[in-house]
Amino acid sequence: MGKEAKTNAMRILDRAKITYTAHEYPHEEGVAVDGVTVAKSIGEDPACVYKTLVTQGASRNYFVFVIPVAAELDLKAAARSVGEKSVAMIHVADINKVTGYIRGGCSPVGMKKQYTTVFDESVLAQEKVYVSGGRIGTQICCAPADLIKVARASTAKIIF
Repeated sequence: MGKEAKTNAMRILDRAKITYTAHEYPHEEGVAVDGVTVAKSIGEDPACVYKTLVTQGASRNYFVFVIPVAAELDLKAAARSVGEKSVAMIHVADINKVTGYIRGGCSPVGMKKQYTTVFDESVLAQEKVYVSGGRIGTQICCAPADLIKVARASTAKIIF
């Protein structure tokens, strides 16, 4: 992969000396692809492909949750995991402003700011995990422990 193809997420993984692989998948320019389709197109079990969701708590702080692509975020459990009364998904229009990424290309690594990040505990059972590489059409794969460390994340049961 050429130097110009690196995303912010990849540069951060490189700086942290974390081994990862980048995987491209077919997509229409600028069009987000749902996670289950992404998993199929890279030939992986959706259980090891994770999506990044950005929420805002009752405190007005932002929180990032990373869950399997086929799962649904349990907003109550998610709020509890970060000590909030409630959390709600942010509007799609706000994703770029808050994270620096676009919908469908939002990685838990390399956002504009370091937000409190929680991976669903199911990640701990995975040998490897895929998350967005920071743009539509790119996934990065690495060991869950490395990803959790570089995202400065914790884990909790946050899906139904």
